[in-house]
Amino acid sequence: MKTPAVRSAMSRLSVRQRLTATIALLTTLALVVVGLTLYAVESRRIDRTIESSLVQETGEFRALQQNEVDPQTRQPFASADRLLQVFLERNLPEAHEQLFAFPSAGKPTYQGDPDPELQRSKEFPALVSDLATSGGTRTLRLAGRQYRIAVLPVRAGDEKGSFVVVHDVSASRSDLRGLMTTYALLAALSVVLIAGLASWSAGRLLRPVRRLRETAQGISDGDLSARLEVTGHDDLSDLQRTFNDMLDRLESAFVTQRQLLDDAGHELRTPLTVLSGHLEVLDLDDPDDVAATRELLMDEVDRMARLVDDLLMLAKARRPDFVRPQPADVEALTHGALDRARALADRRWVLDGAVRAMLPLDGQRITQALLQLSANAAKHTVPGDEIGIGSRLHAGRVELWVRDTGTGVDPAIVPEIFDRFARGDDSDDGFGLGLSIVSAIAEAHHGDVVLDPPASGHDGEPATGAVFRLRLPTGDPT
Repeated sequence: MKTPAVRSAMSRLSVRQRLTATIALLTTLALVVVGLTLYAVESRRIDRTIESSLVQETGEFRALQQNEVDPQTRQPFASADRLLQVFLERNLPEAHEQLFAFPSAGKPTYQGDPDPELQRSKEFPALVSDLATSGGTRTLRLAGRQYRIAVLPVRAGDEKGSFVVVHDVSASRSDLRGLMTTYALLAALSVVLIAGLASWSAGRLLRPVRRLRETAQGISDGDLSARLEVTGHDDLSDLQRTFNDMLDRLESAFVTQRQLLDDAGHELRTPLTVLSGHLEVLDLDDPDDVAATRELLMDEVDRMARLVDDLLMLAKARRPDFVRPQPADVEALTHGALDRARALADRRWVLDGAVRAMLPLDGQRITQALLQLSANAAKHTVPGDEIGIGSRLHAGRVELWVRDTGTGVDPAIVPEIFDRFARGDDSDDGFGLGLSIVSAIAEAHHGDVVLDPPASGHDGEPATGAVFRLRLPTGDPT
């Protein structure tokens, strides 16, 4: 568990440093585990080798004692001392091993590299004396060294002796310690190299993140034009593309917001100027002037209230809950919009057709869009003109339209007719937000609204009127 001090120290490191430190730590732990495992395995192997060597030497001595004869007399060995002497003459000990003959009388003799510390010790002869009768194997620790000693009692004729095999365990393990020292040095060098490579690789991998941070800092200063250079096809490249897409959306939203504020300020300035001008010249002593000014000012206040409501509607269009799709009867929606539109103006309202279909739509928003298109049609027609409302399924989409036989749309303003504050002509007393609201409703349904190209009339003359068409997908827009 990390202490608060460790967590505080880690939090001050960069991501590159954290990755490098983590990789170095994991590599170190792995090498330590491998080293400890190697040491344990080799230690057990050395112990098994020593035990096998002791068993082999004592086994060879027993074989000589049971099956061989004295090479001088060609008779069985007459004494234990002669048996021990012959065995030592015929056998050479292995590395770090000594063979001792403890005769019935006299000093012991040995075969192998001399070990003065062992030969001068009193513990070694005492241990041999303890096992001279029963035999066996014991461990002797002497002057910081470890010995494994096997004692085999010897009897030949009336004499007794002891055959002793001594293996220097510390000397055997010294080679292992040298190996582990070399391993530790190589492991430390490997950790340094791996940490260096990890730092270099982390720097290359995190370079896109660093550029992303620098770009984000530029954005905080108000610069939205910077973009990341995307290279590769990995996860970080996908992050860069996503970030660039986000910047595109932010830049578009900020430009739209500035334009909206500029346009809204321009549109509000006129009624405010009217209010201020009439209040300045108002004659409070003239009741007729007060009444006329009051009526005019109330009309301007109503216009500003409509502008604010329309702007709020457009602002809500960006919210995910702007539309709430539910199974809606398109035929009923078409008839309902036509019935409501009849109250807008004295026109010849007709039903062009209604499709029978249940589709996931926000019925209230669709009705609002159709009524807005109907109100626009009423503004550009006169009594006696025809306005038609209809719906159909076409090319995998549902289409709802409003058609009129009025003056039509000036071709010069068609490209920006769905922009905010775009008006059909100077006589239009609206704010030019109606079609923008219709477009926002269509986009919220993942569809669009279009103005049909003008059709040809009689004798090749252009037809009058306009047809605005909502084209919506038949699936769930969410």
